[in-house]
Amino acid sequence: MKHISIIGDGGWGTTLAVHLAKKNYSIKLWGAFAPYVAEVSQTRINSKFLPGIRLPVSIELSSDLKYILSQSDLWVFAVPSKYAADVLKQIKSSKINLHGKTIVSVTKGLDTKTLKRMSEIIADQLQGIQVAVLSGPTIAMEVAQGIPSTAVVASKKLSTAKAIQEIFNSSTFRIYTNTDVIGVELGGTVKNIIAIACGVCDGLKFGTNTKSAIVTRGLAEMSRLGKAMGAKQRTLIGLTGLGDLVTTCFSPRSRNRTFGEQLGSGKKAKDILASMEMVAEGAESVQAVHKLSQKLDVSMPITTEVFNIVYKDKNPMQAVTDLMTRKTKSE
Repeated sequence: MKHISIIGDGGWGTTLAVHLAKKNYSIKLWGAFAPYVAEVSQTRINSKFLPGIRLPVSIELSSDLKYILSQSDLWVFAVPSKYAADVLKQIKSSKINLHGKTIVSVTKGLDTKTLKRMSEIIADQLQGIQVAVLSGPTIAMEVAQGIPSTAVVASKKLSTAKAIQEIFNSSTFRIYTNTDVIGVELGGTVKNIIAIACGVCDGLKFGTNTKSAIVTRGLAEMSRLGKAMGAKQRTLIGLTGLGDLVTTCFSPRSRNRTFGEQLGSGKKAKDILASMEMVAEGAESVQAVHKLSQKLDVSMPITTEVFNIVYKDKNPMQAVTDLMTRKTKSE
């Protein structure tokens, strides 16, 4: 596969376009807004989502989705979860022949209506296509700058995962394989919620003790939900669980941690989200994960308090107090 189409010109989609172009793949990059796509195509810099990184000339940008998809057999799906269903419907309605095609989802989140994972939604809409997911502790700018990073590609078919591994792997971006699609997707979803909680701690001017506790107990919540959904515990303490969790909770570049920090400093969720150019996936995902935890009867107190802060305007300090004064228990 020398031709690859990337659906979504946000920070991560553009980063992967740059990464793969450097490996001499011919890249087609799709964006939803034609005027901005034309601007980036001319300036060769995605100033909104990946400032300072020049796009190689081998990357062709277009807002014509059917054209972009018709140019390759490997697609990378990099659309924020809240827009995923709509874009997949567009792909389905384009009636492109899916035979022999593979799609790699790099979207982290769940569908808030169906509570399904991204790979499940893709499989529902694009029946017959090979599906894989790529996730890990990957701050987009660091990967784009060639800073050593790692990720995991998962697919039910190991042969598919290995094929994608070979395409994405490089001396600065090491890729591992896995067949636990549930665990890989779940880790990438829940970690954003816990990162919001860590950001709230930063906004409240708490210290390392508090954040370490949130990360550790957040991992426990991730593990409990994973067990209920059939994920492998080994996956959740690996790169796509613990690894991604630590990165997102502590990185100053993390959108979700930054969103949480602003919540902790007293700003309202709706005002923060309205001012953000990029999407904080955790703000969307917490709705679905909260519903899922109730449906599966899984205790997720940190997730519940993040939901309360974001969607019920609960006072962040009160949320912390309520977490700290719950009934005592064993670890």
